[in-house]
Amino acid sequence: MPMSVKKAIFPVAGLGTRFLPATKAQPKEMLPVVDKPLIQYAVEEAYAAGVREMIFVTGRHKRPIEDHFDMTFELEVALEQAGKRDLLEVVRSVKPDDMECIYVRQAQALGLGHAVLCGQRLVGNNPFAVLLADDLMVGKPPVLQQMVEQFEEWQASILAVQEVPAEHTRRYGIVAGSQINERLVDVSKMVEKPAPEDAPSRLGVAGRYILTPGVFREIASQPRGVGGEIQLTDGIAALLRREKVFAYRYEGKRYDCGSKEGFLEANVELALAHPQLGPGFRSFLKGLSI
Repeated sequence: MPMSVKKAIFPVAGLGTRFLPATKAQPKEMLPVVDKPLIQYAVEEAYAAGVREMIFVTGRHKRPIEDHFDMTFELEVALEQAGKRDLLEVVRSVKPDDMECIYVRQAQALGLGHAVLCGQRLVGNNPFAVLLADDLMVGKPPVLQQMVEQFEEWQASILAVQEVPAEHTRRYGIVAGSQINERLVDVSKMVEKPAPEDAPSRLGVAGRYILTPGVFREIASQPRGVGGEIQLTDGIAALLRREKVFAYRYEGKRYDCGSKEGFLEANVELALAHPQLGPGFRSFLKGLSI
């Protein structure tokens, strides 16, 4: 019987030092892009793809994420009494009734592979998605939904990839392999953050993965990799020896909200696309003498 993707891991234990002082007392995943925190975009993308169990791998100072997806009784009562039905719907839509949120602590920041491993007991023997909230992905249909459709066809791990400039290969896991069609590559090699001259291609892994449970054993048996951390890329590279792994060139746009530039770009472009705010914001920008 074909497996389907119902669980997703969100590694949210990072310190967000690139955004200090904004992240001194709040998680970077709670920084708003227009009118929603980064983490909510990722959760909505997973929900749209059919995922119903959201597993957050958290660290210290991450309570605001739990609070955001919790029921806020006092706020809901106040909005109801004030007759603000539209705002009440906005608040309730953050966590639909059929969505489950589970939190597990990553006691030490030992890398993305280790964060994924923290969710193993909750995932069990099921395929699962991994979404990095730093990468805000916009696509129609949503990027993870595109990947779930690929998974349903191939029943194998799927990695979201995009073409990256040669000088940026040090920022990504880079994959190479044989082309199945214009969007899909059968991966034969995967390298974490190679120098441009050592990169096997220019296909960089973006922050969306669908993985089979076999990856847990591979991550657990990896030595520390780049930066002394347990790398997810190394685990997937090891998985290649036992299972097929595909790279999928997604349709859509990725904003690197782990960088200030990418975060600002996301705010401007999503504000322009916003049905209510867009027109006024566009005229404001046109009026600026830049």
